[in-house]
Amino acid sequence: MYYPLNFCFKLMTVSPEIDVTDAYGGTICHVRQQFFRLKEKVEVFADDSERTLLATIEADRIIDWSARYTFKSPTGQALGAVGRRGMKSMWKAHYDVFAPGEEKPTFAIQDVNPLITMLDALVSDMGINLLSGYLLRPSYLATRREGGTPTMRLTKQPSLYEGSFGLKQEGPADEGEQLALMLSFLMMNLLEQARG
Repeated sequence: MYYPLNFCFKLMTVSPEIDVTDAYGGTICHVRQQFFRLKEKVEVFADDSERTLLATIEADRIIDWSARYTFKSPTGQALGAVGRRGMKSMWKAHYDVFAPGEEKPTFAIQDVNPLITMLDALVSDMGINLLSGYLLRPSYLATRREGGTPTMRLTKQPSLYEGSFGLKQEGPADEGEQLALMLSFLMMNLLEQARG
């Protein structure tokens, strides 16, 4: 993957959709969240034609704040998982990321400045997109659980009419870890958007 990656929320869709492109504009994937499901399921496709399924993201329980979302290949192979850190996520987004085959969290994703995130959500809800899109830019940082070294950062990009986020790599991660982190940031984006 050629960083930074760009996450772009599609406008005017019934259910949330995100297109992911690399630094050269090449398509990485297209993500569609299914609405009206008791148990969350998100599908990741090769592109917006939705013909080739790359992965699914499935919750381990029905509508729960602390659900764990497992990433699976089309053949059912586990690609990693992400889960909210319970009550810690009420004020400041906090997610644990599990690399493929790991039972303990490999990374933690946290909101860099929860006040900026809260103001961004409040201003967006009021319909003042100019202020929200250009001045308030929430950022989320993934760090290794052991050592706390930064690995990836997701930052809201300037945009008037749509949600656009940039994902940068800040530290070493193998291919499986990078995939698990990208899928974690996508799922976190969908969860945080639904929260406001």
